[in-house]
Amino acid sequence: MINALKAVIWKDIIMEYKTKQMTSSMLVFSGLVIVIFGFAFELSIEVLHKVLPGMIWVAMIFSSILGLNRSFMLEKNNDCMQGMLLLPCDRTIIFLGKFCANFLFVLLTQIIIVPGFFVFFDYRFQGGLGLLVLILLVGTIGFIAIGTFLAALASNSRMSDMLLPIILFPITVPLIIAGVQSTSLIFQGQGFDAISQWFYLMLVFDVIFLVIPYMLFDYVMEV
Repeated sequence: MINALKAVIWKDIIMEYKTKQMTSSMLVFSGLVIVIFGFAFELSIEVLHKVLPGMIWVAMIFSSILGLNRSFMLEKNNDCMQGMLLLPCDRTIIFLGKFCANFLFVLLTQIIIVPGFFVFFDYRFQGGLGLLVLILLVGTIGFIAIGTFLAALASNSRMSDMLLPIILFPITVPLIIAGVQSTSLIFQGQGFDAISQWFYLMLVFDVIFLVIPYMLFDYVMEV
């Protein structure tokens, strides 16, 4: 199982290294969000404390959807998904491999875009950097977990590009709200005690939507 998991992850990394379709589209979209917000609003330091967390999550969420849409669309060429289903292991390994690969790509994008917001808006971050990284990681895990599962479900539809956001956003609303609220508190200089409730909500969301897709992925592939 470990070898099969490594094979799925490595396959996606090699494909992305050759094509650069997911990371390039996510980075271009995130860059556009930074530029548009930067020129559309004249933001003071006080206003940036309130709106910058939302900007970061908007860039992360919508750029992630671009990547999630492509993660299973690539497997449609030459019926590659049928070949993956023939792997001599549990089919849930495909979900775990896709989840890990998508998480790596989104994490790479975040490493670039989050500092980009600070540089472009000339914002000096004074909150807890460790807390910010923790919240972004926990939020990304939950969003990518359910997003990978729903991307596999939507890939069988002719309108998968439109279907994925429609079914993904309502489910991830609690995670997004908790992420934005906790990030906003971190920007205000608050500690872990202030964001603990939001953090535990995100943690519960992550656990639920890692377990449920893992249990149902085999059924989705059969459908």
